[in-house]
Amino acid sequence: MKQTIKCPSCKGDKVVKRGLSPTENRGKQQRYLCKSCKKTFIQDLGFWKKKNSEAKITAAIDLYFSNLSSRKVRNHFRRHLEENASHETILNWCRKYVLKVSKFVDTLKPELSGEFYADETDIPRGTGIKRKGGDVFWCNVDWGTRYINATLYSPNRQNMTDAKAFMKRIRQTKNKPKYIQTDALPFYPKAFRNAFGFGINKKNDTEHIINNVQKTGKHNVRIETVFSKVKDRVEDFRGLKALWSAPILMQGIILQHNFIEQHTTTGKIPSELAGLKLTDEKNRWLGLIKLASK
Repeated sequence: MKQTIKCPSCKGDKVVKRGLSPTENRGKQQRYLCKSCKKTFIQDLGFWKKKNSEAKITAAIDLYFSNLSSRKVRNHFRRHLEENASHETILNWCRKYVLKVSKFVDTLKPELSGEFYADETDIPRGTGIKRKGGDVFWCNVDWGTRYINATLYSPNRQNMTDAKAFMKRIRQTKNKPKYIQTDALPFYPKAFRNAFGFGINKKNDTEHIINNVQKTGKHNVRIETVFSKVKDRVEDFRGLKALWSAPILMQGIILQHNFIEQHTTTGKIPSELAGLKLTDEKNRWLGLIKLASK
């Protein structure tokens, strides 16, 4: 995606380069002149007035959603960089830019295979009894591309209300599924009918496939491979803490899966398999943040 530079004052796109402006920690920034209103400006690529460089901020986000805690990322910076950032600052970067990028990717239309696998899993949060019981993370993955296109994070145990809300999120995605495979959780059939209707045997209608592991002896392995990756990352967090923050961090893991990391089986990034060639930046978090800042 080519990014058009626009004047923040008049929104005009007739701009020319007009020198460089030095900053304390982010190097020299390109300044532009708007031919329409004659004002100069520095393009906001998502890091306006940040004291740390784009490279450092995006490296922190990538490291955090890969396998390092915020404190380990902080310690890594202490060993390799002159300027440091606290672990709280690193978490704030992660939450801020996950929200920013999520708003952008919600507008995209991935090209999916329609072979959907949906499931739910416990996510530990808090301390004591709540941490043992956990919250519930509902997730749908398109197996042809490995692209996760619908999720729901809930502080409640499995229930019909959340199952219906989850199925409706799948229904609202840009691509109509050929089928949705779930396990035998009793909430799924009714939730599926509530979202997709009763015509599952008609031509071109979405089919609900129920895999009852007690009968088939086979687990829903395709979605379980995704959950294994997600839960491993939550273990690196040592569980999630505040309820307001947990869904944001979970969304960050999904963004890392969809847009940043190559899938081990396909060797490709799920978003690219889904026809979303968004950025040529080697630093993919930086490219996504720039696109989200247009």
